[in-house]
Amino acid sequence: MIRFHDLHKAFDGKQVLAGLTLDVRDGETMVIIGYSGTGKSVALKHVVGLLQPDDGEVIVDDRAVSLLERAALTALRREIGFVFQFAALFDSMTVFDNVALGLRRRDLSDDEIADRVHEALALVDLTGTDEKLPAELSGGMRKRVGIARAIALQPRYILYDEPTTGLDPVTSAVIDQLMVRAREHLGVTGLVVTHDMRTAYTVGDRVAMLYEGKIRQVGSVAEIQETEDPVVRQFIEGRPS
Repeated sequence: MIRFHDLHKAFDGKQVLAGLTLDVRDGETMVIIGYSGTGKSVALKHVVGLLQPDDGEVIVDDRAVSLLERAALTALRREIGFVFQFAALFDSMTVFDNVALGLRRRDLSDDEIADRVHEALALVDLTGTDEKLPAELSGGMRKRVGIARAIALQPRYILYDEPTTGLDPVTSAVIDQLMVRAREHLGVTGLVVTHDMRTAYTVGDRVAMLYEGKIRQVGSVAEIQETEDPVVRQFIEGRPS
């Protein structure tokens, strides 16, 4: 389980998270929605220790992330795949090498690494792209390589940071289906941050809205779609204030 407990974070005096509390249950995909700049990505970065809380804590499988020593934090990160907003591929490396990057830090043979990379690329429908460079790929394909890199680690958790940002509707739908496929194939717990309601409804078991630094509402897709909360309703319908 991933647990956000009364999490606070400010930057240059601006409060971004102000008591974020949320439980992500084992095996589910939790989607955090909210306006741009509300701290969705900031929350994700606390899970892997890229940011330290000002107050409160993120707890992953009974481990308080901010209190972990370097070795323990490294061990935790081995259990988490992170899909970055813009894929974060290395331009000078082939698709194969980008996906293999994290695997090469583990005690795996070259054959084991190759098997994992090819299995992950097949899962995202990119078989045969091993020797291509990121510059030769479309934006959607680069996102798929980012997902493959996370999948190849065979993690317990996958964190997705705005996975469909900058993509056309058809490509976004493909990415949504790949996230569902990854969950079904690996049985992982997923945490997705997005402002794309189609993605939220497609991949989420539950949806939580982050507003003014804390969770405004959390519930099933149906509960969010039927909400009477005016703030949540305005956001999911895309209405101006």
